[in-house]
Amino acid sequence: MDFLDLLPPIYDGNTTMEELQIIINEEATELYDDFGKMMNECFASTSSSLLSRYEKIFGLAVITSKSDTFRRERIKAKAIGIGTVTKQMIVETAAAYSKGKVEVTEEPPNHSFNIKFVGMLGIPENMSDLISTIEQIKPAHLTYTFEYTWITWNQFEGYGKTCGQWDAMNLTWDEFEVYKEVS
Repeated sequence: MDFLDLLPPIYDGNTTMEELQIIINEEATELYDDFGKMMNECFASTSSSLLSRYEKIFGLAVITSKSDTFRRERIKAKAIGIGTVTKQMIVETAAAYSKGKVEVTEEPPNHSFNIKFVGMLGIPENMSDLISTIEQIKPAHLTYTFEYTWITWNQFEGYGKTCGQWDAMNLTWDEFEVYKEVS
C-alpha cells in the first residue's frame, strides 16, 4: 500500500510530506514483512529457522542437511501420529510423506494392512522416515505392505506421442515409469 495515495489532495506536490510518506511506507513494509516471517515460524508447516525446535518437540533427530520440505513432512507425520491409531491416521501419515492421495486397506484375518499410493506415481522420496513413523504408530501385532502406482498402458497411449517423440524425451526407465503430463 502506498501511503501517498491516502493523503488528501492538499499535500500533492509537497516534497517534505512525500519524502516522509516514502520513509513511513518503507518502514511499514519492512515491519509487515518481518511480522509475516515471524508468523511463519510459529507453525511447523511454514517454519524454516525453527524447524529444529519442532523436531526436538516431537522427539525427532535434527537433520539440518535435509530440505525444509523433507523436515516438515517428518514433523507433520509425527504430529498426526499422536493418539489412538486409526485407519485414517495411517492414511494421513502416509499422505504427509507422499504429497498425494493414499488408500489403506485393512486385512483383519491376516493382521495386516496395505498402503497404496494413488495420488502419485512411483515410490515416495522419504520412504525410510515413513516406514519409521509407521513402525512407531502401528499396533505391534500388525504387519503392512506398500503398493506403488506406475504409468499405465492407457495413460501411455492417451498421451498420443509417437515412438520418435518418446525417444526424443530421453527419459530413463525410472523417469518413464512415473511420467505424468501436467494438464
